[in-house]
Amino acid sequence: MGFLDGFKRDRNEKQVATENVQASQEDELLEDSQTADSFDIENAEVVMRDPSAGIEDRSEVRPIKTYDEKFPVKHVVGQTKIIAIINQKGGVGKSTTAINLSAALGEMGKQVLLVDLDPQGNSSSGLGIEKSAVRNCVYDVLLNDVPIEEAIIPDICEGLDVVPATINLAGAEVELVSEMARENRLKDAVGLMRGRYDYIFIDCPPSLGLLTVNALVAADKLLIPIQCEFYALEGVTKLLESMKRVKTRLNPTLDIFGVLLTMYDNRTTLSKQVVDEVRGYFGKVVFNTLIPRTVKLSEAPSFGQPITQYDPKGKGSISYIELAKEVISRG
Repeated sequence: MGFLDGFKRDRNEKQVATENVQASQEDELLEDSQTADSFDIENAEVVMRDPSAGIEDRSEVRPIKTYDEKFPVKHVVGQTKIIAIINQKGGVGKSTTAINLSAALGEMGKQVLLVDLDPQGNSSSGLGIEKSAVRNCVYDVLLNDVPIEEAIIPDICEGLDVVPATINLAGAEVELVSEMARENRLKDAVGLMRGRYDYIFIDCPPSLGLLTVNALVAADKLLIPIQCEFYALEGVTKLLESMKRVKTRLNPTLDIFGVLLTMYDNRTTLSKQVVDEVRGYFGKVVFNTLIPRTVKLSEAPSFGQPITQYDPKGKGSISYIELAKEVISRG
């Protein structure tokens, strides 16, 4: 009983101490509230602020050029390849691949056009494009009959031009429903750029709506990023079914250009198992290059730079350069 009595006594003392602390904190809060209530607004000092304070230096914002101001092309462009980067599952490295593969090919002397067809606009913001300064975006090309040249922002990086996306694109799915030849809008616009670029990449939204159908109709080939995680092949079956329907009815030449494994972590058995599973399913269309999961790849978009500029000697940059070489070798 002595032990229990001592235990109860200690517990009571701790409880009293806790209640005293709480009471002290309540008193302090009461004093603060009374001070706030007694604030004399009539005698308050008004401090004038500089309106420009806190606004970022506009010299750091990349100026928006027009297509007419594009640097001259230094080589003869061959047959243009239009490739849609697509996966209905989000978070697989689709926009990351669109940005960094495009930039790597541009640095290798290719002329590349990146069409941001994702309403989230990650490819646009990831390349440092100030969306509020954009005059025309891909929405205007699809629904307002604006020529695609008027939406192109040239020379974002060496050899890389971009058709940006803004928040306006979020309503395009609904608006396209009532349009004539709604599935061919992007094809008609992008087709005019054949012969001016070596590669045209389309960053698709993570869904199988009308925007994605437009990309499937406009593209020659598909590049499918798949992350090295548990649900790697989830949703890919539906994507392949959609591809077959479009190929049968609207785009007979559509085919898979390659499957890219992203977010690879060589420390985990799961990543290695996913690689084996995907290569067993798709065969030779899977790229040899594995895109690693790195902090730098995640950081680069917040600085508005492709990985080849942000961390040129890092694993992510080296991987996308190797991928660009594979893309070129596939013709």
